[in-house]
Amino acid sequence: MKIVNYSDFRSRLAENLNMVNEDNEIVIVSRTKGKSVVVMDFDEYNSILETLHLTSTTTNRERLTAAIDEMNKGGGKKQKLIEK
Repeated sequence: MKIVNYSDFRSRLAENLNMVNEDNEIVIVSRTKGKSVVVMDFDEYNSILETLHLTSTTTNRERLTAAIDEMNKGGGKKQKLIEK
């Protein structure tokens, strides 16, 4: 995680955005007259939202935990993907 002030972020915008995208770096932009903001890769953001959704209910959390436990114990089976 990198913390930069607004002026530095703006003056090196392309460099900072490339770091976010290419290195999966999270950049916090601090502002003197406002709240700080977080800049992160869009795919990473979507991944976090998906995780929050999947774990948003007790039932989903329990099913995911049970599935992970089953896989860790050698359960499950491999299947080939259906090609279209």
